[in-house]
Amino acid sequence: MNFGDYLKQKRAEKGINLRKLAGLLDIAPAYLSDIEKGKRNPPSLEIMNGIVEALELDESDKNTFFDLAARERENTVAPDISQYVTENATVRVALRKAQSLNLSDLEWVKIIENMEAGE
Repeated sequence: MNFGDYLKQKRAEKGINLRKLAGLLDIAPAYLSDIEKGKRNPPSLEIMNGIVEALELDESDKNTFFDLAARERENTVAPDISQYVTENATVRVALRKAQSLNLSDLEWVKIIENMEAGE
């Protein structure tokens, strides 16, 4: 599924028409329509955060939303975490180390579990 289709699906699930969502975001309905049709790239982080709030996306849907946006932009990090990654050298070192070690999904799950256990 692409970003526009996902946005349209989530909007429909909440019963919000395109014009209403565009109004809530203070953007033109035609612009939002173009995004949903894949004629435009995903919007700015500010608008995306507005969509997340307006559609009351849960954490999983929010992550999927941002990941699909990054995938459409090619070679970018999801916009909700890009600033964190670019501003933290240690994060970049950790990601490069994980890449060089070719960590598996299972190894990443263990890392996440360790992080959560430390909360």
